[in-house]
Amino acid sequence: MAQLLPSALLNAIDELGKLPGVGARTAERYASFLLRADIHTSEKLAHAIAELHKGVKNCPVTFALIDVDEDVSSLYSDPDRNKQIVAVVEEPLDIVALERTGQFHGTYHVLGGAISPIDGVGPEQLHIPELLKRLVSDEVEEIIIATNASVEGESTALYLQRHIQDEGINVAMTRLARGIPVGVDLEYADQITLTHALEGRKAF
Repeated sequence: MAQLLPSALLNAIDELGKLPGVGARTAERYASFLLRADIHTSEKLAHAIAELHKGVKNCPVTFALIDVDEDVSSLYSDPDRNKQIVAVVEEPLDIVALERTGQFHGTYHVLGGAISPIDGVGPEQLHIPELLKRLVSDEVEEIIIATNASVEGESTALYLQRHIQDEGINVAMTRLARGIPVGVDLEYADQITLTHALEGRKAF
């Protein structure tokens, strides 16, 4: 049977289809768009992708993503940030979500994932030892456990709580409040969200 599309286009569709959340039809649309667009559009995209590994590294203290010419994250080195308060998140992009609120002025610590035995991710794969060192060296007074409201996120939060207590580190531990999102009917809320909404209820 004759090949319906040129090999170069098929290769592009195949590679785009490997991206998270991109199905076959979406990959075809992306590849078709790039083919129709000005060649500079494709070149700029290819250049941006090629520079990803060259221009980005992890902060050795917080494990946030930083430029290669930076020593540490600016969110850590900034003298206006409170090093005694640390928000613990799963992934670097979680920092962006918290920063957009404009309400947090502490520093961050990226775990690099969440405990998930089914995926082969245990505590030893996460940046937990580095967090424990920071709690002591920065004389941290409070850590805000801001892992996701998932089974893995909850397991990670519980492990952190117990591990820090077992290490005898005296620090206040808090958890991000959870509740029902605005515009979501109660019947569509998941069990974890409903549980946290009940636990975190306030006087009306």
